[in-house]
Amino acid sequence: MVGHAEMPLFIRKPNAEDGWGVYELIKSCPPLDVNSAYAYLLLATQFRDTCAVATNEEGEVVGFVSGYVKDNAPDTYFLWQVAVGEKARGTGLARRLVEAIMSRPELDEVHHLETTITPDNLASWGLFRRLAARWHAPLNSREYFSTEQLGGEHDPENLVRIGPFQIDRL
Repeated sequence: MVGHAEMPLFIRKPNAEDGWGVYELIKSCPPLDVNSAYAYLLLATQFRDTCAVATNEEGEVVGFVSGYVKDNAPDTYFLWQVAVGEKARGTGLARRLVEAIMSRPELDEVHHLETTITPDNLASWGLFRRLAARWHAPLNSREYFSTEQLGGEHDPENLVRIGPFQIDRL
């Protein structure tokens, strides 16, 4: 259990019962891209070893991180989305969710984390800079997908890479 005095939180692997709650959470967290409820059900069931959900005492989903270990780079975890509901912001929950995943035995061989971030998403930039500092690892970024590649209606996405780091540091 994690959280603060006002809101105890529980972090665990997601399951099918969390799918709809994750979908609702993502919808409440702009500027995140909202995928289908089906996509979040797949993440909660087929990718549960590389995702994490946080719930409050009532079982409400208040945080979620999704990602996967890259097939072509088994030492790299690609973090797809991180979301923290308004009531749980400012508690360090995003960091705790990421570190809960990174400390799992299934990720013992992972020494790099990648994600994409739009240039103006200051909260995400702050999170990943803090993670890099906490893990004593370099952070590098470069443009990954241009606005044109994203259909002209989406900000460009920068690929951010943290690592190498050692899991035992977490």
